[in-house]
Amino acid sequence: MIAGSRRSAASRAPGAAWVLSLCLGVALLLAPAVSSAAPAIGLPVASQVPGGVALLPLAALAQDGAGAPTVRYAGQRVMLLQRADQWLIVLGIALDAAPGDAAVAIRRAGAPADEALSFRIGPKEYQVQRLTVAPSKVDLSKKDLERVEREQEHLHQALASFVDQPPATLQLLAPVDGMRSSSFGSRRIFNGQARNPHSGMDIAAALGTPVHAAAGGRVIDTGDYFFNGNTVLIDHGQGLITMYCHLSAILVHAGQQVAAGALIGKVGASGRVTGPHLHFGVALNRVFVDPALFLPSSVATPYVASPDVASPSPP
Repeated sequence: MIAGSRRSAASRAPGAAWVLSLCLGVALLLAPAVSSAAPAIGLPVASQVPGGVALLPLAALAQDGAGAPTVRYAGQRVMLLQRADQWLIVLGIALDAAPGDAAVAIRRAGAPADEALSFRIGPKEYQVQRLTVAPSKVDLSKKDLERVEREQEHLHQALASFVDQPPATLQLLAPVDGMRSSSFGSRRIFNGQARNPHSGMDIAAALGTPVHAAAGGRVIDTGDYFFNGNTVLIDHGQGLITMYCHLSAILVHAGQQVAAGALIGKVGASGRVTGPHLHFGVALNRVFVDPALFLPSSVATPYVASPDVASPSPP
């Protein structure tokens, strides 16, 4: 979403990346352990790769009744769901995460120190897109760059929102019907210069098409941003945040509670884009992950061209 270096903010945004922008390969589905431990809410598809989601079972201890443990990864709070006899960690993996061994830090109630739970991140290769566009679309003036940097900081703060109440479900509704015009994680090369990966799913739809909340939650930010255009962010609980960009109209306000499927805006072409579409982002523990893991498989059909010139840059 937000872009940032002289060449574009997207060139340097971190893995939690706004600018960064399905994870189908190397999907580790945590077999029976997750099935038996899964809470009574819908879960995303597990895919332990950069840009994916890890579902990690955590055995409960007798003293856990005194309070839920706290889980952190890369210094950020992580979603923790409970079912009778065990916990389930729902972890977003940044697009720039290195494949290999990783671990989350767990602090149990009353424990003197953290314990570590290890997991493995598999490799993932994403599509490369080479696009030629007008230099003005990707090379920022000093004034525009300063604006982008201010906006990026603001949006990073919004993505830091974490409330203890868990989401009602992690199986999201399609915010708009349409074809996916560029895949999450695709590497963009504009005019021969590499930019950060695409941090969301672009869904092609006609100007003015209604956009709906993918799940119930609280609107935590709305605004008109340089790259993202008219944007809405909704906090669904425990670090799950959805983002809707390039709108032609915003029909909600910050602080408003919305139900799943509620009308929140209309498809547009605001911000740095070449045609109307919805950029849909899903963030977990402050990193953007593949929205396809949370959506019905029939949501969108891959489509080659992308109307998004500089994808939103996350925190």
